[in-house]
Amino acid sequence: MRKKVAVVTLGCPKNQVDSEIMSGLLAQTYIFVENPEEADIIVVNTCTFIQSAKEESIETIFEMAGYKESGVCQTLIATGCLAQRYGSELMEDIPELDGVLGTGNIDKITEIVRAAEGTRTTLIKPGTPDFLHDDKMPRRRSTPDYLAYVKVAEGCDNYCTYCIIPYVRGHFRSRSEESVLQEVQDMAAQGVKEIMVMAQDTTRYGLDLKGELRLPQLLRQLARIEGIEWIRLMYCYPERFTDELIETMRQEPKICRYIDLPLQHADNKILKDMNRRGTIEQAETLIGKLRSAMPDITLRTTMITGFPGETEQEFQTMVDFVQRVQFDRLGVFPYSQEENTPAGQREDQVAPEVREQRREQIMQLQQGISLARQQHWVKRVVTVLLEQKLPDGRWMGRTEGDAPEIDGQVYITDAQTSIHVGDMIKVRILEADSYDLIGEVVS
Repeated sequence: MRKKVAVVTLGCPKNQVDSEIMSGLLAQTYIFVENPEEADIIVVNTCTFIQSAKEESIETIFEMAGYKESGVCQTLIATGCLAQRYGSELMEDIPELDGVLGTGNIDKITEIVRAAEGTRTTLIKPGTPDFLHDDKMPRRRSTPDYLAYVKVAEGCDNYCTYCIIPYVRGHFRSRSEESVLQEVQDMAAQGVKEIMVMAQDTTRYGLDLKGELRLPQLLRQLARIEGIEWIRLMYCYPERFTDELIETMRQEPKICRYIDLPLQHADNKILKDMNRRGTIEQAETLIGKLRSAMPDITLRTTMITGFPGETEQEFQTMVDFVQRVQFDRLGVFPYSQEENTPAGQREDQVAPEVREQRREQIMQLQQGISLARQQHWVKRVVTVLLEQKLPDGRWMGRTEGDAPEIDGQVYITDAQTSIHVGDMIKVRILEADSYDLIGEVVS
């Protein structure tokens, strides 16, 4: 009798792609179940980006370990970034854990499950992780039929002083254009309408393969694939956002007028201390170019408060920048002191309560900015991708300015029997708050 397996995913969409690949491999041998309580084998794909992610990963491992008593679980495996970084410690501290698998060994998931059924096993490739999936690897997508994540590269070479990712994911390495295109063609044949193109540093795509930035060329080819309607760009570092890429976005209607542009700070001294390339003036020039080329573009960024040495004046520089630039979406994280990072070893750490207080100040400022930015959609007609019919009869969906599970929703007041999940319809916006829109179907 075939055993049942459940995969629990934590962290970012890039981690979700890894889980889908591991699931595709496991599905060749095991039966999948959604509820871990019913699984003979549980795989937890962990995250270790910041302290809260580490804590959530460890708590989830302990929670899943409980199913060895209350469920039918016989084998518990930890994979992902936490396993890569702390594999030996996890095995030592959590006796219920039967195996750990590093990020460089994703293709060995079935092998370690089988080994761990007999004896506690650790499989972490020595040195720098170098795994890179391709279109030929089986993949069991966990997203809705109309949506898929497309990871075009793995790893990172930026070595920001606060970040552990290059150490647990390895050097930046791009997939071939042929592999990405074939994967998306297969997705389109399966009914996918929206793809999320991403990497740790998406705008760097192709530089390691051909010595030039190849994202514009890749996007133009993706836009020709029949069935794909929206191409969304995530994790785009500003210093490699070229004029060619802006022009490609402007010319190709399938590319969403949406950019996730993680800036992290707005003071040049702090940016230098973070080992971020470029200046805030260059980033602001880029934002101006994007808005000039595509006036309706939705811009998202992230900021970090309380980086080591951040003075009140440097924080105020960030406040002034956020007020001046008026991002549509903005997320703020209090600095997380990570061991074995240059920033984590500095002695001028900002007190945790100050980091949090500064985060709250930026978030309150942004709430008013987002509310004002949202108002310009009122009375306009937009395309909405339908995602869910609510119990009260309303529908819920997203515009091209809203990334799934990150940004807001559109609530559609007038129910129609002729529309379905995954449909793209025209909606007239009637109201807007800081996060969501309310509209009616345009017949």
